[in-house]
Amino acid sequence: MSETEKNIIPSIIGIGAYLPEKRLTNEDLEKLMDTNAQWIIERTGILERRILTEGKGASFLGIKAIEHLYSKTGFNAAEIDGIICCSSNPDYKFPATACIIARETGINSGFAFDITAACGGFLFALDIVSAYMKSGKYKQIIVVCAENLSAITDFSDRGTGILFGDAGTAVLLKAMDNNYGVVDVKIKSDPAQAENIIVKGGGSAFPISPETVSNEYTKIRQDGRAVFKSAVNAMADVTNIILSRNGLSKEEVKFVIPHQANLRIIEAVAKLLDFPMEKVPVNIHKYGNTSSATIPLVLSELEQHLVPGDKVVITAFGSGYSYGAAYIQWAY
Repeated sequence: MSETEKNIIPSIIGIGAYLPEKRLTNEDLEKLMDTNAQWIIERTGILERRILTEGKGASFLGIKAIEHLYSKTGFNAAEIDGIICCSSNPDYKFPATACIIARETGINSGFAFDITAACGGFLFALDIVSAYMKSGKYKQIIVVCAENLSAITDFSDRGTGILFGDAGTAVLLKAMDNNYGVVDVKIKSDPAQAENIIVKGGGSAFPISPETVSNEYTKIRQDGRAVFKSAVNAMADVTNIILSRNGLSKEEVKFVIPHQANLRIIEAVAKLLDFPMEKVPVNIHKYGNTSSATIPLVLSELEQHLVPGDKVVITAFGSGYSYGAAYIQWAY
């Protein structure tokens, strides 16, 4: 039987995570902007977020996450076919942050490249890995989410400055001939509203200049109301697609894990899907919105509560609008 004839799917066999030590609390933000701690909690569910203060780029977060992954799995670097890095704020325009991470971790026998899908990045990376492994070309790939968002956050803007935190995750996926792994992925985009979440400056449309800096084009901006409604509907819709085409009942799904963007968004998605919050893990109160890293962070905290065969559905939504959902049967 050829590789393409087998039921090859990528199985998650390890997760590493790294969170900076510095905590930025709501009380700290009261000193930086016109807000108060209770207002932030009521609107976002966030109590604190982690901030990278070492003067390092996003690669530092990814490197630390891979080091944690290695401490848990002891993977052989020579057997890793590649690194895909998801980052909303990479180290450089080029080279790819994945290449920096590969060099510093000694994982240099395969490919390394970045993708940009903001908060949806992990889902898009899973879809790429799934296609690669089903083709038979690659056996082991690490998906890194390296999100240094504090460097592009305006901490005087209470519309965005209260939301974001920094984190790194590293997920090791291995091609397996069984049903335990990433069974199905659905990704979509709604480009008509692409610029509702944006960092306007620094690209070819608005290169770095005194004007773009003074206008703070290098900071995250979003239309909060438009994003809220779109995020809820999109994540619910694409999750229903995954449930339907895999014949999954709500009863047999152990967890539905939405992107940790805002507690009110998470609760609204759960309500639309008719899932009790007991099945919808939340950690946004501890870390804020860490973009593509939020779902792997939740999974890393759930490891001890999962057993092989447990059915998990994940869904995310981000700038672009880029969003998606995936069905995972837990492998370990």
